[in-house]
Amino acid sequence: MKSIAAIAVNVFRESVRDKVLYNLVLFAILMMGASYLLGQLTAGQDVKIVKDLGLSAISVFGLFIAVFIGIGLVSKEVERRSVYSLLPKPIHRYQLILGKYAGLTLTLVVNVLIMTLAFYAVLLYSAWGINPIVQSAWDAPALDPALLRAIVLILVELLLLTSVALFFSTFSTPMLSAALTFGIFLVGHFSTDLRNFGQVVDSPAAARVARGLYWVVPNLGQFDVKSQVVHGQPVPFGYMALTAGYAALYTAMLLTMAVFIFSRRDFK
Repeated sequence: MKSIAAIAVNVFRESVRDKVLYNLVLFAILMMGASYLLGQLTAGQDVKIVKDLGLSAISVFGLFIAVFIGIGLVSKEVERRSVYSLLPKPIHRYQLILGKYAGLTLTLVVNVLIMTLAFYAVLLYSAWGINPIVQSAWDAPALDPALLRAIVLILVELLLLTSVALFFSTFSTPMLSAALTFGIFLVGHFSTDLRNFGQVVDSPAAARVARGLYWVVPNLGQFDVKSQVVHGQPVPFGYMALTAGYAALYTAMLLTMAVFIFSRRDFK
């Protein structure tokens, strides 16, 4: 356990040295600029738009962190040949994989936390001085705590995608791993369409392929509750728990396969 924790801390430190956290500054600048411009163009609806943009920005920034750092966790060690100096040490290969994943998890949690604070700061700025009568017409208050539920599910989705990127990086090149992970992200958000694909095409082969992808690719659409939260619709805690459990099982399966592949990889 100590070895996994040490590797995780090292991954986090490397992420900081690679200037990953600079995306937070960019995020805050974009959000501040967007909220100011939208405030000049809309009549009291700028807060709703800022919510949409803010949640989407957290998701997109987190996706890039998960993919571009996740695919390099293993491949970078191999390319630098630093894995050869790690393997003789008293650590197992599974500890290396789990430590890498835990380190990127820590990086994502810190990034999402800071972006969330910036997000709420922008919402506070956007709602400052707005007429209470206008605010009463909003579907939800500016600093709606329910936004945190959408952010939690975004984080859970990112952790799942991290395991996808890490899995591909154990046997593929960085470029191909990135392409495959982005492909999983896109296909996963159209999972429901894949299930019904056979009803709109005449090709049985294409329908079988789509059906197979539906069962293999994770259903990422269930993590997207941004629209419901922005419009003040409830997101039950039970739904969040089931979705998180689904992600945990899928992540555990991917990490198990990543450990299996990496343990049998020949570095001679």
